[in-house]
Amino acid sequence: MLKKLLANVGDYKKESLITPLFVTGEVTLDIIIPLLMAMMIDKGIETKNINEILKYGGLLFVSALIALYLGAMSGRYAAVASAGFARNLRNSLFNRVQGFSFSNIDRFSTSSLITRMTTDVTNVQNAYQMVIRILVRSPLIFIFSLAMAFTINKDLSLIYLAVIPFLIIGLAVVIYFAHPKFERVFRIYDKLNNVVQENLQGIRVVKSYVREDHEKEKFQEVSKEIYQNFSIAQSIVAFNNPILQTAVYTCMLLISWLGAKFVVGSSLTTGELVSMFTYTMQILMSLNMLSMVFVMVLIARTSAERITEVLSEESDIKNTDNPLFDVADGSVNFKDVLFSYANDTEKLALKKTDLTIHSGEVIGIVGGTGSSKSTLVQLIPRLYDATEGAVEIAGHNVKEYDLEALRDQVSMVLQKNVLFTGTIKENLRWGNEEATDEDLIRVCKIAQADGFIQEFPDKYDTLISQGGNNVSGGQKQRICIARALLKKPKILILDDSTSAVDTKTDRLIREGMRQEIPGTTTFIIGQRVSSIEDSDRIIVMDKGAVNAVGTHDELLETNQIYQEVYESQVKGFGVENV
Repeated sequence: MLKKLLANVGDYKKESLITPLFVTGEVTLDIIIPLLMAMMIDKGIETKNINEILKYGGLLFVSALIALYLGAMSGRYAAVASAGFARNLRNSLFNRVQGFSFSNIDRFSTSSLITRMTTDVTNVQNAYQMVIRILVRSPLIFIFSLAMAFTINKDLSLIYLAVIPFLIIGLAVVIYFAHPKFERVFRIYDKLNNVVQENLQGIRVVKSYVREDHEKEKFQEVSKEIYQNFSIAQSIVAFNNPILQTAVYTCMLLISWLGAKFVVGSSLTTGELVSMFTYTMQILMSLNMLSMVFVMVLIARTSAERITEVLSEESDIKNTDNPLFDVADGSVNFKDVLFSYANDTEKLALKKTDLTIHSGEVIGIVGGTGSSKSTLVQLIPRLYDATEGAVEIAGHNVKEYDLEALRDQVSMVLQKNVLFTGTIKENLRWGNEEATDEDLIRVCKIAQADGFIQEFPDKYDTLISQGGNNVSGGQKQRICIARALLKKPKILILDDSTSAVDTKTDRLIREGMRQEIPGTTTFIIGQRVSSIEDSDRIIVMDKGAVNAVGTHDELLETNQIYQEVYESQVKGFGVENV
């Protein structure tokens, strides 16, 4: 885990190494200052020698200034190093997620990934800053102060040896009981983010059904659960301060009592006793700081484990050693294909499938909800890999192609259309970054999108809000279709992507595509028979299997499922009449 995390320090190794050097210098002066104070008391104040007072007073002032500078520099470099480490860590997480297959993403919820990239990274950042600064400073102060205390008076220093084990045991007990609580808190944070995300994405539905109170209750329940667990965890950690204060005051009392006897017995000077008090505070405060670091590391440990889970996740879909970069045509073959989302042949989403689709064919796909229509086409661009069997494009297994080259030739308009924040032009150019304004207008005319775009005040420079919420569902679908056409792919997949447009517009889009991309193999998943009836062939899916393949007329004569779908729509019982 540490190896994976520290690999992200990257360009900030210099700052990470300089910080402990400044800390070491600061600690050295902090150890020297009590000695100078003792000398000023014994040689200057006790003897009323003004020259000695000025001499050691001057040294104290200079030492304090240098210590202040070194402390400030160590803080600055620690902040830079930890912030840079966090930036690299976020980049690594984001880049890793970008390389995930759909099955990898399915293992992590969206809310969980967001928490890992934000809250968890921040926790690790704070812990890293304390480690390279405080975790260096505290042991050094502890060791040097203890050594100096024993140099001054061995008998008096034995008090520390009695108190330190008490502190260590107390800290170990705190960590043991607090860690499981922090683990649970961060799991609930995922749940909280999920509730917020779901609410914001579905805010229109929430308001239309007047379910604001219900959503508030959901949020409050999760928030209360975080509060309860975090309160318990912090209550356990809070025992750290009483334990420390008990140790500090015990040491101070014992040193005051025994030290006074040693001063009276002339085995200890007044200056040395003052130094012992200072070293006592340094020793115990160093242990306090050390305990703070352990608490931060305790919190960050859970976050680090969650981050490492993502960094260690290997994509299920990878390139072969010598991938193919040229997709010759759009022919597609399914050979004995089985698919399971759980990678379990006992829980198949797609049963044994054998299909041959020729390049340039228009293939309609119809079937009931859950019949695996989308699953079938998602295997073509390797959004998922077949559990068994092979999917071939242009005579080669899709696994033989370079992923980028393959997906560049397979354009897909999904059921859930997604537009990104930016102008319409910027969204369209996802299909082709080099496309001219004339290219954009041409494909938008084919997708029947140019008409409504021209009505906007800013036309193609109209700003699309996050998720495309400022355009209608039908407008969003048409922009997405235009974006897909801009790629001029070998294979085009329309996954129920005209469901929000009327039948006339649907027909015009299909006619335009036939003229624009006549050699492109096109898969059209549709709930309306009118969307697929003029396809070269139609695949009827039922319960995860291919039920029948044929033309509209053939299926209308021979296939019961197709007949029922057609008749229900003709009679007006479907989503929309033919």
